[in-house]
Amino acid sequence: MSLLVVGLSHRSAPVSVLERASLSADSQAKLLQDTLAAEPAVEAAVLATCNRIELYADVDKFHAGVAELSTLLAQHSGVGLDELTPYLYVHYEDRAVHHLFSVACGLDSMVVGEGQILGQIKDALALGQELHTAGRLLNDLFQQALRVGKRAHSETGIDRAGQSLVTFGLEQLADGRDTGAWAKGKRALVIGAGSMSSLAAATLARTGVAEIVVANRTRARADRLVEILNQAGGTGVAAHAVEMDAVSDELTRADVVVSCTGATGLVLSAEAVAGALGLDFDPAYEAPAAPVPARPTEPDEQHAAWVENGSATAIAQAQAVRRIPAQSTGPVRLALLDLAMPRDIDGGAARLDGVRLVDIESLAEASADAPMAADVDQVRTIVADEVAAFGAAQRAAHVAPTVVALRTMAAGVVAGEIARLDGRLPDLDEKQRAEISQTVRRVVDKLLHAPTVRVKQLASEPGGAGYADALRELFDLDPQTVAAVSRADLNDPNRGRS
Repeated sequence: MSLLVVGLSHRSAPVSVLERASLSADSQAKLLQDTLAAEPAVEAAVLATCNRIELYADVDKFHAGVAELSTLLAQHSGVGLDELTPYLYVHYEDRAVHHLFSVACGLDSMVVGEGQILGQIKDALALGQELHTAGRLLNDLFQQALRVGKRAHSETGIDRAGQSLVTFGLEQLADGRDTGAWAKGKRALVIGAGSMSSLAAATLARTGVAEIVVANRTRARADRLVEILNQAGGTGVAAHAVEMDAVSDELTRADVVVSCTGATGLVLSAEAVAGALGLDFDPAYEAPAAPVPARPTEPDEQHAAWVENGSATAIAQAQAVRRIPAQSTGPVRLALLDLAMPRDIDGGAARLDGVRLVDIESLAEASADAPMAADVDQVRTIVADEVAAFGAAQRAAHVAPTVVALRTMAAGVVAGEIARLDGRLPDLDEKQRAEISQTVRRVVDKLLHAPTVRVKQLASEPGGAGYADALRELFDLDPQTVAAVSRADLNDPNRGRS
């Protein structure tokens, strides 16, 4: 196994870099195809969310793999390699497995313990399967990550350590008040009808808003979301859909706005928000940009220097330099929650009187101060155990094609000897021939049982891959036969389907 992950997230990069490096669905597909076409990679999967972009690959060379994956991320994200590199982190082999399992459990999320990441990991696996870029290793890895994440949520109280970004965002908008009391009777405008916007609408309905208006570029999707909201019993919320060009009018009547679209530019400008509230806006303000730290030294050994690459520097600068000015004071007339990456709502809206804006950047800062549940330690133990088990299983799987090839060779030898016996003793009846055949097969099975079981046990230990090589040498197995067994297993249509 030579698993490599190169990526950046809210922990390593400021939001200003993350939103520029976001990947569209088409960009993700092209990135995977180009990664597979690159020399070091034989499998690839991409995990792209609002606060992380990670490229996973099975590579044959570490340094060449890091260089190639970093270059591809820069090309497809649109951020130059020199600018992107200081914010990248790299994990290799068991540390890469540990990283993905931690992500699946919500330990690496902006809001610790949130469960939405499991759906995003499932989508990443589905894309890799659809494009045939996820092979045996990544299929097994992502399937196991999903199981580990579900186990963490079912066996621990990690859910108590955090919640979805939507819930956390609404708590920030409520600014210390009970969210139910804060939301009661309010009119909400939801911009977008994707998975995050749907979650936002459902959360708003449960929280107690009186009315939800959904605006989306595709009206049919907005209508579908409204239908689901109206069918949900017990919330008492009234929901209806509007066209995107009606957002300006709806903004004048809304108390709270949640926006999460796939737009590459702003959906709500500060001027539009000011106009809806009848306020003046000074367009001359420009927030300071975060400086770029110096590129770190290349690693001398495998990946030690890359693992923590630039994280502390990037986080410190992200916290020290805010792209959004301080919130206005006084009564809040309009609450804005921006969950998009890149952002949907102009950060300048936060300076307007009566406006409170919460976005991905401010959520990251707020969550850094959130209390950690004791269950996090239990989840970390689960992750460590599962990483060890996954590594052992992968090492054992490496020897399986050799064992199958050995037994196939032995079966061929038995069949050849029985055929030779038939020629020399043609007068044997069927019962005698069957008894002799069974005896010979039993002898061969007993001779092979101990070494094949033992080699599987030894292969599951660190450094155990060499036992498969020894088995091939000792029994003079045809390498093409072993490779054919591996390909047959890899091409199994039932393998790796979620």
